[in-house]
Amino acid sequence: MSVPATMRALQQESHDGPHDMHLTTDASVPSPGPGEVLVRVTAAGVNFADLSQARGTFRDGPRPPYVAGFEAAGEIVAAGETETGPPHGTHVVGVGSGAFAEYAVLPAAAAIPVPPGWTDQQALGLAVNWPTALAVLKPLGGVAAGQTVLVGAAAGATGQAAVTLAKHYGATVIAAASPGKHETVRALGADHVLDSRGDGLLDEVHRLTGGAGVDLVLESAGGAGFATSLATARRVTGRVVVYGLAGGDASVSAWDLVYRHQVHVVGFNVGVLLQAAPQVFGEVMGELFALVAAGVVGPGRPTAYDLIDGPKALMDLEARATTGKLVLLP
Repeated sequence: MSVPATMRALQQESHDGPHDMHLTTDASVPSPGPGEVLVRVTAAGVNFADLSQARGTFRDGPRPPYVAGFEAAGEIVAAGETETGPPHGTHVVGVGSGAFAEYAVLPAAAAIPVPPGWTDQQALGLAVNWPTALAVLKPLGGVAAGQTVLVGAAAGATGQAAVTLAKHYGATVIAAASPGKHETVRALGADHVLDSRGDGLLDEVHRLTGGAGVDLVLESAGGAGFATSLATARRVTGRVVVYGLAGGDASVSAWDLVYRHQVHVVGFNVGVLLQAAPQVFGEVMGELFALVAAGVVGPGRPTAYDLIDGPKALMDLEARATTGKLVLLP
């Protein structure tokens, strides 16, 4: 198929947040470089990292003006100089840049073919949310059958993936979500669902664990709740894997770790995992593909917005007014 010179895209004009993201109709279609493919985007994933970029808090994030978004699914229509990657016409999902547009460039080697029988929309999450959930549970979190896992932000896309996978690996799952989202989380198999916005989370976790705390905490909120996450972990052997800071930054001191929270604190970033430990990342993706083949990981059921409504999708996400995966349709 012929590729046009210009396209519709959402452009972030400043670091003042998603309200300063606007639709343009004459953005230049990017050209794939060596090792890259050009994708005609049919669905783009919305993530908290998009908010961080829009507010200028994402480390080494793009400088405005830029075409927003980084997670895209669609059809490969062109390729740069490369000997790897799926052929033209293949529908793939992956992480690149400028995904909130009609065309985007992805690394060829990391372009994941959409599983048979899945739509492009349903495959969003296979490149971000599911690998994140799997990595924080297994190689970083060391989850094992019989352990207890506390999943924060359990109604979000990564949180739902984490609940599903933790149950698959035989863990008891305590999930935290706002009250209006509890039934969604229970339907995934969570053993206990607690109010993430209340003041009694720590007491409830201790009640459910006989005062011992949980073996593994998946922490993505940061902010004022970070200390609570540390306090819910089992002393000495408990692990807290931090993979987000949607609620703002938080800190823990050496004094805290010696005298207050004797736990293992592990930081996680999926991009760093790919670059610094590609073998571990490969193992995570290999296991993820096996889970897809086994039916443990099934097609997603995202909430769709039109491309022009991208700012609204991001503001809804920021306001915690959404559940599960959000997608934009160019």
